[in-house]
Formats: sequence, structure tokens, C-alpha cells
Amino acid sequence: MKIAFIGSHGVGKTTLCYEVAARLKRQDRAVELVMEVARRCPFPINRDTTLQAQAWILHTQVAAELAATAEAEIVICDRSVLDNYAYLVHQAGRQPAYDALVLDWITSYDALFKVPIIEPPSFDGRRDVSPEFQQAIDCLIDDLLSAVEARHLRLEPARRQDWVDDVLRGVGLPLHPPQTDLFSAGR
Repeated sequence: MKIAFIGSHGVGKTTLCYEVAARLKRQDRAVELVMEVARRCPFPINRDTTLQAQAWILHTQVAAELAATAEAEIVICDRSVLDNYAYLVHQAGRQPAYDALVLDWITSYDALFKVPIIEPPSFDGRRDVSPEFQQAIDCLIDDLLSAVEARHLRLEPARRQDWVDDVLRGVGLPLHPPQTDLFSAGR
């Protein structure tokens, strides 16, 4: 099973990945995380990104997801190819070759969860802190979701404390580890 959190930068996708993974690990599930590859990009990102940078990011994302699916039953991605593509579209418009890649690869996710903007992004050494840029990317992600007709679930901002449960319910996984009945054994 491959789950991806989609949304603009600074919305809490990485934190949510760790929270969901921790819950699943407590259920003795084999989990791999695919963390945001843009942070490792050797080219400019954010508003200064280039076609070359986005090609590197998209292909590195796909490669990381392929490697993770070979290692674990559940893969959790803190981005998908679609929201990575939104940064390219913001800078250079839609690109037919990458439209095809995104359209094909988006079907590889068993579940997509759209993480909403709750607050402006904070500086972390790499992230763009412009609320306008954050909002522009969020709108582009919504446009792309619609254009590729990607099935996804939207997490509700007012339910932040319940997002992990909402994600687990959304993919049909138990909320808690099974309880062993210590008293019925031997009866």
C-alpha cells in the first residue's frame, strides 16, 4: 500500500508522515517513508526553480518510491509526483511530457490525502516563507488534482488532532494494535 500526502509547503505533511508511521509501527507493520526529495536537489527550488530542477525532483521522487515499495508493505510519501509537479507548473506552465508522467504515476498511489494550509510557512533553512507563494502552489495542486481526476481525501483543518485516525480510516487500517484476549485462552 502506498499513501501520499499532498499539499503546499509548510502545511505539516512531514509531521503527519511521522505520526502515521509511528502508529503503524506500533501495530507491527513494515513501513517505509519517502521524505521530500526537493531538499536534496542540487538545483534551485521554490520560486527560483527550473525545468532541470523539477526534472531531477520528479525522477528522484519516482525512484525513491520504487525503492521503498520493494522494502515494506506500507509506503508513506510526504509528497506525490503531482504536488512536486505543481512547482514546475508555477514556474514554466504545464509540460506535455511531465503531464504524461504525472498522469501515469498518480495511479500508483493507493490513497492521496490533501493536507490543507493552516498557517503560513515558517523558515526551515530551505522552505520559501511567502504566504502568497504557498497559496499559489496550493491552488495549482487543486487544479492539477481536478485535471487528472485524481481520487483523494481532503483532511479538514479543524480536525488536525484527528488526522492520523482519519488517514487510517481512509485506507481501511485499524486505529490501534489488536488486543490480545488474555482471559479466554485455555477456556
